[in-house]
Amino acid sequence: MQAARPAVAAAPAVPTTLSYLPVGLFGAVMGLTGLALAWRLAHQAFGAPAILGQAIGVVAVLTFVALAVAYGVKAAAGWSTVRAEFSHPVGGNLFGTPLISLLLLPFLLADVSLGLARLAWVLGAVGMTVFAWTIVTRWLSVRHTPAQVAPAWIVPVVGMLDIPLAAPLLHWDGLHGVMVFGLAVGLFFALPLLGMLLSRLITEDALPPALQPSLLILMAPFAVGYSAYTTTFGQVDAFAQGLVMVMLFLLPVLLARLVHLPACSPFRVAWWAASFPLAASAVTALRYAAVADSPLMDAIALLILGIATLVIALFAVQTLMGIVRGRLRELS
Repeated sequence: MQAARPAVAAAPAVPTTLSYLPVGLFGAVMGLTGLALAWRLAHQAFGAPAILGQAIGVVAVLTFVALAVAYGVKAAAGWSTVRAEFSHPVGGNLFGTPLISLLLLPFLLADVSLGLARLAWVLGAVGMTVFAWTIVTRWLSVRHTPAQVAPAWIVPVVGMLDIPLAAPLLHWDGLHGVMVFGLAVGLFFALPLLGMLLSRLITEDALPPALQPSLLILMAPFAVGYSAYTTTFGQVDAFAQGLVMVMLFLLPVLLARLVHLPACSPFRVAWWAASFPLAASAVTALRYAAVADSPLMDAIALLILGIATLVIALFAVQTLMGIVRGRLRELS
């Protein structure tokens, strides 16, 4: 009788070049681009130094290029790692961050190269729409547990709301329908997703400390929704004002969750998820202050801009220190 052969253990996966680099790090580009736009608005409304918005904009573009190259190297070295990341029920939603970055970059590129700005917007709009279809299909086809519902699920929705934002800068006729499409899809899916997220946060275990900053994504549908709505229809009506008021209500609630975060969790690049909602809130507050004609709203807008600038600066310093010390893998 032939002896049974011993079972051979599966070989552990061998890490590939930059396999640890998360696609969600493109959230840094989103936050920096939003902050650059906010400082541009502050320059127009309050005479803030123009160089601040310009410098942050340059950093945002360079960051996008660096991350695009780095993630391209990761994909070339190990495509299976990228596929596994995309298949993750939470992390897969963050593949919208490079597409949203493309939709925001025209704000920084239009004055330099209209053709490049148009190319970035087209790639972002088409890619975001296909990505949103893919994610919604996944939601309808794959069963998820309540614990898997996370703020990152809003990213595909926020991405659709970003489609109208830079469209007027492209000087293309016939984009109004596309703008309405992005706005309608984004707002339609925002409501049930927010309901699911609130139910998960209230009835399930709290998010891990390192993911607590992602709670600020809950503000994004209101902050980005205001800019998308007013850009599409060119007016600030009662609905637009309502979006601003909900944003202002949520902001202190969610910021309070971040006060004790450094004490219970060391910095992680996942914290960049909080950067764009903060920057978008600053942009929305500054835009609304420009039409509200209220000293109180001016003060609130400047306060939000200051908070967003401080938080994003801290994230940038921590990330750069991690890169210099060779700890980016640990921070990821």
